[in-house]
Amino acid sequence: MKITDQVRQFAEPVVQEKGCSLWDVEYVREGGEWYLRLYIDKVGGVDISDCEAVSRAVDPILDEKDPIPESYHFEVCSAGLDRALKRPSDFEQFMGSPVLVKLYQPKNGSKEIKGVLRGYDNGDVTVDDITLKKQEVALVRLYVEF
Repeated sequence: MKITDQVRQFAEPVVQEKGCSLWDVEYVREGGEWYLRLYIDKVGGVDISDCEAVSRAVDPILDEKDPIPESYHFEVCSAGLDRALKRPSDFEQFMGSPVLVKLYQPKNGSKEIKGVLRGYDNGDVTVDDITLKKQEVALVRLYVEF
């Protein structure tokens, strides 16, 4: 079982106890260091006290379960307004929302497409009237204009 799946399994109930939902678990290497990040969400938005509460509650469980052999940094973050959509339920929840799609190869001269999420089918994403195949799509995130 992947590290992120293991962490999700034991962190999700703890995050829910703190009044939040677990949006994503990420285990990545950045600048030679490993990072384990929990992205949390809640109605009305996440603030620093939510992140601290979840961090304090999950940290001792990480120590006990020890799912990661090497040293790493543990962070709890807000999923953010421009969160990445990964699971079918993410796409379902935000159908009709503005998104930014990043592509592996340029399409019509651009590697980014902005538009409204109109469909999701087994990895294929429809933005406005353009359907992109799963293998073309590098990343889909909510698009927020400031």
